[in-house]
Amino acid sequence: MGTVVSITSGKGGTGKTSITGGVAASLALMGRTVLCIDMDIGLRNLDISLGLNDRALMDFSDVALGRCPLARAAVAHPALKGLFLLTSPMTMPASLTPEKVRALLDTARTMYDYVLIDSPAGLGPGFRLAICGADRAIVIATNDASSLRDAQRTVAELDQLRQVHLVMNRIQTRLLRRLRATIDDAMDAAGLPLIGVVPEDPHVILCANLGQPLTSRGQRGAALACWNIARRLEGERVPIMRIR
Repeated sequence: MGTVVSITSGKGGTGKTSITGGVAASLALMGRTVLCIDMDIGLRNLDISLGLNDRALMDFSDVALGRCPLARAAVAHPALKGLFLLTSPMTMPASLTPEKVRALLDTARTMYDYVLIDSPAGLGPGFRLAICGADRAIVIATNDASSLRDAQRTVAELDQLRQVHLVMNRIQTRLLRRLRATIDDAMDAAGLPLIGVVPEDPHVILCANLGQPLTSRGQRGAALACWNIARRLEGERVPIMRIR
């Protein structure tokens, strides 16, 4: 059975979509089958991060509501074998319930090694759907006070999950020095164990604009950090990237 991982954050702009795409592509390169589900209803951008811009015709609500089977709705990546996308609807269907989303995820577990859910920011109905059937969660935060406070609030809503980890994203060496902050401080503030540290990297935006997955830039910077997160999801012991 596969594992469902909800990738979430308390606020927008933390880079959770780029992390979802980078980790998913890394797992696919490791030979795993991965389904990415964009649950950011109305603001979907995961297709851009994966280099699958506008390829999806059906969305996850079509599958959850029985209008289309999962195997038909999921879009296969043309270059990365084993990587698939199930996109988000533009509006929330009134008949979409957590029970139907759980049934969709139960089916996905039988078909894929990993299901990565790109959760919307905030703690509203979309967030509830994104975590309702997850096995574990990854909370994305940046090293500013508002992001860490929102991460704390998010953690309080994830107490039903057995594993919740933190990723510190967009870390800038100069900013860390100016604030005299450390990654350990951020871990203490969020109250979570760390599964990855991702540096600020201009290639994230470059790859999105070119319609390429982050892994296309090789294993360096943010791409290397996502690769290491994927390895840790696989159970490997990998040292955390140190950004000084």
